[in-house]
Amino acid sequence: MTTPHPQAAWLRLSLCPKLPPAQARALLAEFGLPDNIFAASPATLAKVIGLPLAEHLLRHDSAAQVAEALEWASAPGNQLITLADEAYPKSLFEISDPPLLLYAKGRVELLNRTAIAVVGSRNATAGGLANAEQFSESLSHAGLVIVSGLALGIDAAAHQGALRGAGSTIAVIGTGADRMYPARNEPLARRIAEQGLIISDYPLGTPALAANFPRRNRLVSALARGVLVVEAALKSGSLITARLAGEQGRDVFAIPGSIHSPLAKGCHQLIKQGAKLVDDAADIIDELGLAPPGKRAAGRVADSPHEEGIAADDTPEGAVLHHLGYDPCGMDMLSARTGLTPDALYAILVTLELEGRVATLPGGHYQRLR
Repeated sequence: MTTPHPQAAWLRLSLCPKLPPAQARALLAEFGLPDNIFAASPATLAKVIGLPLAEHLLRHDSAAQVAEALEWASAPGNQLITLADEAYPKSLFEISDPPLLLYAKGRVELLNRTAIAVVGSRNATAGGLANAEQFSESLSHAGLVIVSGLALGIDAAAHQGALRGAGSTIAVIGTGADRMYPARNEPLARRIAEQGLIISDYPLGTPALAANFPRRNRLVSALARGVLVVEAALKSGSLITARLAGEQGRDVFAIPGSIHSPLAKGCHQLIKQGAKLVDDAADIIDELGLAPPGKRAAGRVADSPHEEGIAADDTPEGAVLHHLGYDPCGMDMLSARTGLTPDALYAILVTLELEGRVATLPGGHYQRLR
């Protein structure tokens, strides 16, 4: 007689489509391990979840899905982590709905290290992308794991910055762990699987559905000590992550931006509601109590205009930067400020863009980068 795989019953419990997670946890609280649940009679289970659901649970055939998941987990780097496993993140026990099982690719030891979530707009500005990458790199060098959602924009920049530091990164995805979404981030996902960690609580084969991502967001915030919102419009999904973080007792941090930028309005709203304004990675490290007593944490990445020398220097480039400031600015306005012709300005702006000091925005606007 073949001995069942120790995780087979966990998979069977998690794969029952009509069993709500709360009911599954109620069964675990009453019976202990899933093997005990499936050894019980329908009448016994009915005392916890009712007879119709109990009969459906025992009758539902998920053998093919269980076999597929066990085969997936046998591949190098892949792992199934259940509520009963030592590797299961302790931070998830602090929320009301911890998943029964996680599908993981990569370094599972990252799940129980101190982490900060970094989230923001998919359609980020060049400055927002630079901030996400630089903050994440500095926080990672300080030993923090960076958690994000592998989306385009701020998420991708956060993962990229984190991979350059000691803390590395965790990507929480809203599909099955055998799928990578969006396709443009597949090379990044492969790097994360090798150097960091990818996790999902969705069964293998789950496609990218809009309804999946709020549930994904609750894990992004729950895995972290706090959430940093880099850029967000007023209706951004990042604000959902920030709200979940607050409900979970996590700190919320936000980077301010231009009052004229739609992608700063979400951050400004969070700050008005009590989020901690940060313009420096060290602000977060200090707030989390991770800096040595009496010592300001290292890791400054976003200098203020005065520290960076916003005053004009003696070069044409310095003069243009001075008049450009940090808000997006069109060519006509910049020409009026500097007194230079558009042709002369364009030549200087091309040089500044090649040097990574200025970014071109839609609509013919330019923005200075920190």
